[in-house]
Amino acid sequence: MKLFGTAGIRGDVTARVTPDLALSVGQALGADGAEFVLGRDGRTTGEGLAAAVAAGLTSAGADVVRVGQVPTPAVGYASRGRRGVVLTASHNPPTDNGIKAFVDGQEYGDAAERRVERRVEAGTDPVPWDEWGSTTRTDVRPDYRGAVTAYAREFGEPLDGLSVAVDTGNGMAGLATPQVLRVLGADVDAIHAQVDGHFPGRESKPTPESLRDLRAYVAESDADVGFGHDGDADRIVVVDADGEVVHEDTVVAILAERFVRECETVDPVVVTTPNASARIDERVEAAGGRVERVRLGALHEGIAAAREAGTAETTVVFAAEPWKHVHTGLGGWIDGVASGAVLARLVATEGLDALRAPVTERPYRKESVACPDDRKVAVMDRLTERLPDRFPDAAVDTEYGVRLTFEDGGWTLVRPSGTEPYVRAYAESDEVDALIEDVTGFVADVVAAMDE
Repeated sequence: MKLFGTAGIRGDVTARVTPDLALSVGQALGADGAEFVLGRDGRTTGEGLAAAVAAGLTSAGADVVRVGQVPTPAVGYASRGRRGVVLTASHNPPTDNGIKAFVDGQEYGDAAERRVERRVEAGTDPVPWDEWGSTTRTDVRPDYRGAVTAYAREFGEPLDGLSVAVDTGNGMAGLATPQVLRVLGADVDAIHAQVDGHFPGRESKPTPESLRDLRAYVAESDADVGFGHDGDADRIVVVDADGEVVHEDTVVAILAERFVRECETVDPVVVTTPNASARIDERVEAAGGRVERVRLGALHEGIAAAREAGTAETTVVFAAEPWKHVHTGLGGWIDGVASGAVLARLVATEGLDALRAPVTERPYRKESVACPDDRKVAVMDRLTERLPDRFPDAAVDTEYGVRLTFEDGGWTLVRPSGTEPYVRAYAESDEVDALIEDVTGFVADVVAAMDE
């Protein structure tokens, strides 16, 4: 049984994430601990599914603390020292929902998810009637917002006079980001800020297209910066004063450099993913740190591995994949609200243009090559063997796909999609069009050769 993807369980509520599944997953999770925080995003199906998860948890003997509608990062925050579950489908359409589990502030890893899957498949009986857990309710939002506010104050200057536009997309950031920024002193204009599980303002996934209202507002107003969030507030997209989206890897490079420079240990580490730009490496190395990479969807595993392999002088100061950031100084969860607060403080201090100036922004492209799922392993084996020969001057890393890095700072990565029948090709180079066409053509030839 395969339930969990790269970000919990997710899917259509009539076909996949049904009340029956929510009950079974709750019972399976309940065997892991004595107390769970349980929250949900604003989707119309969240209340019913949360009730099913709560029934499963309590019938497995766990106590449940219901925290209502909250950003996913708030559940991560509240799960410190215990466990947590949030009902969310993040940026998926309103017909979907999902289940994500936490332990001590971190998302469940692969081993824990496989354990839950085995229990769901085998079935879990309720504990005896007199051992069922209890349910209480509390509001974690004030404490969470206070923690993010205090954390952000460690960086940059007060936001007095800074104008910030925030598009929360009818999602859960509407209960956190504007409030935090206002406490920090910003003049905040919020767009699509009412929580509505139908997402009437725009689709939940924040893209240059879906953020057109935010981009237009920022460009036509005196706003210094704009932030766009997804449905559960773990992602953030940054918009400059001209209404243009700042590349996600540039945002990571800005934050990573700052965290490295402010670290007091001699071995500051930033964890990112294989598809992340070399611009991150350049800024981290310029600040005196180093970069470690881990597969997509496994930032918490990369953080743990870097700490385990390091010394007493090793500090993981930041971890990020596109649009998703773990502020290790705050906790182990992905947090778009914290990113907005910290970025606002940095913009207030230096200005967004000055923050971007040291970052080398080479052209970037991502393309997909069709490849049947049952051929991905053979195709990647062939690419691991042959692709480096096509680019003999490149440095080769084959830990998470095939990544080739060139002397001029350009790079390319080929990796199999974990969810769709494709091989993904990424490239960043001053000659990106020629590079991506060369790489995708080579990949397509290898896939075609498997038919012969």
